[in-house]
Amino acid sequence: MEDLNPIAAPGMLVRHPDRPDWGLGQVQSNINGRLTVNFEQVGKQVLDGTKVSVIVEW
Repeated sequence: MEDLNPIAAPGMLVRHPDRPDWGLGQVQSNINGRLTVNFEQVGKQVLDGTKVSVIVEW
C-alpha cells in the first residue's frame, strides 16, 4: 500500500484500512504525521501516521 498520509489534507475523505466499521472519515488536520480524522461511526480520532495508512477516497 502506498503511503498517502503526507498528502492527507483537511477536507479529504478517508477510510481506516483496519477499521472498516468506523465508516468514512474526513481529515481535520495533519500535523507532523498525526492525523485528526472525524469518522462517521466513532467520531474524532487522532491517528499516528507512522503506524497506520489511510485510504484516500477520490
